Amino acid sequence: MNSPTTHRIFVPRDSSALAMGADEVAQAIASVAAARGLAVDIVRNGSRGLLWLEPLVEIQTADGRVGYANVGVEDVPSLVDAWLSGGAHERSVGLVEDIPYLKRQQRLTFARLGITDPLSIDDYVAHEGLAGLKAALAMSGEAACELVLESGLRGRGGAAFPAGIKWRTVRAASAPQKYIVCNADEGDSGTFSDRLSMEGDPFGLIEGMIIAGVATGATEGYIYVRSEYPHAIATLEAAIAKARAAGWLGASVLGSDRAFDLFVAKGAGSYVCGEETALLESLEGKRGIVRAKPPVPALAGLHGQPTVINNVITLATVPIIFARGAAFYKDFGMGRSRGTLPFQLAGNIKQGGLVELAFGVTLRELIFDYGGGTASGRPARAAQVGGPLGTYLPESQWDIPLDYEAYAAVGAVVGHGGIVVHDDTSNLAELAQYAMHFCALESCGKCTPCRIGSTRGAEVIQRIRNGDTSERQVTLLRDLCDTMVSGSLCAMGGMTPYPVISALDHFPEDFGLRPVQPNAAAA
Repeated sequence: MNSPTTHRIFVPRDSSALAMGADEVAQAIASVAAARGLAVDIVRNGSRGLLWLEPLVEIQTADGRVGYANVGVEDVPSLVDAWLSGGAHERSVGLVEDIPYLKRQQRLTFARLGITDPLSIDDYVAHEGLAGLKAALAMSGEAACELVLESGLRGRGGAAFPAGIKWRTVRAASAPQKYIVCNADEGDSGTFSDRLSMEGDPFGLIEGMIIAGVATGATEGYIYVRSEYPHAIATLEAAIAKARAAGWLGASVLGSDRAFDLFVAKGAGSYVCGEETALLESLEGKRGIVRAKPPVPALAGLHGQPTVINNVITLATVPIIFARGAAFYKDFGMGRSRGTLPFQLAGNIKQGGLVELAFGVTLRELIFDYGGGTASGRPARAAQVGGPLGTYLPESQWDIPLDYEAYAAVGAVVGHGGIVVHDDTSNLAELAQYAMHFCALESCGKCTPCRIGSTRGAEVIQRIRNGDTSERQVTLLRDLCDTMVSGSLCAMGGMTPYPVISALDHFPEDFGLRPVQPNAAAA
């Protein structure tokens, strides 16, 4: 226990905070405190997800944790003065838990984010850690798979496939070896929830993967992390080592007769390796290209064996479902979209960060009630939801509830929950052209619609932008998009037309075209 004279200070170690000088701030606090004979306990916590306030330094008080936003090294001496005297400081944002952006959220998967030391097992266990795994060990594998199915948990990586069905399929498969693979190749623009989870609460992901192994009979797991996430990789490796030493991993999980071990694999910088079969190819040491399906990975995945492939957020959500029950989790959300999703606000937004809420919230609420509008102060014009291959939604669609089926009904995708906001200076034709260019750069090249279609698509859009707005060019572009949607092997080529068609339909003036008449656009 800390001495009453010891000040407990929290300085985030998340890479977003590090980019803003958090390490230097922590060192300055230690140095100034030592010079003044002040006893401090500096905890390197995860980020709260309020990224516009980073580095967000907190101090433990009798009333709770008081935060100080955008702290620089030059602020540290006066901060220490304020802590000692109990006085005010210009960087203070009050009790962090009372900040409206945070207080109004429904944090389930991210309940520990920013609160605990990411590498402290004691902290993790004190905040409901291992309760889910202990519950899973007390039930049969079949019952565990049914619990996930009953909760309504769907893949949070974007495909929204019911996680319980994948688990049940792998459980029922007969094979000498089964695997759990976590897809942490988070490459979509405007997305960072996987990174925040891995850097700020790695034990949550580890526990979720162990539960998946226990439920399905898999004894080996891999977390495939994109190479651009060095801090996440280092944190995961340190956490896995601690979990193994604590008896969570190995031949006897928590002293049971179940075995499971876990390893980190680093990706090689390919966007298409976020597609599950290309990821498997890469994990096997081969070139990351898409496999034809069937067979599905649940029957023939890693090294040809039954494999559960789930996204970081999917697996990190599993512990709370087992700890509190399927009914508790299912009580959040709407329709077939149950539970919560960590929405990520990025782009031209005043208050960028992570907002975990139940499905059903609207874009308008997220952009204005949480994001505070555009950073530029100009009117928001469009929001791209679901990554670089997501649709551009105009203001007329900002009141549609964020729900997988409601978005699909208007040709949009919720995806990984990334939201990139654009103001009225953005040119949607230029952005649509970039979507095709991006696909051409990142395509694995295996199928013709994606490999050739993206290159031709960028060329056609350029011709239209150069002034050839004839019906022939527009029809060619729409036909090309239809071919890519229908003929591509995976979502890389199949979804690239989404931003293009949505830009054409809702922002035709940016292409030099007249507004599209109702029902005239391609679906």
